[in-house]
Amino acid sequence: MAGHPRIVVHPPTPSGGRRVTVGAENLGVAYGVVDVIEFLRRAGSDPDEVRLDDPSAIEWLGGGPGVWS
Repeated sequence: MAGHPRIVVHPPTPSGGRRVTVGAENLGVAYGVVDVIEFLRRAGSDPDEVRLDDPSAIEWLGGGPGVWS
């Protein structure tokens, strides 16, 4: 994901979704890891190279990839 802006997965909302942004762009609201991967694919990242636990690429606010509520 070198050369790509940092991805931020924001804290869970009361409905359980988490807003996903890359740079200043809002990619959408994810309800699970599969949604995050799909948003990243649409933003031009290779899903096979996405490492959800790489803090240099993805910043998880309000809990990591296992927190959705």
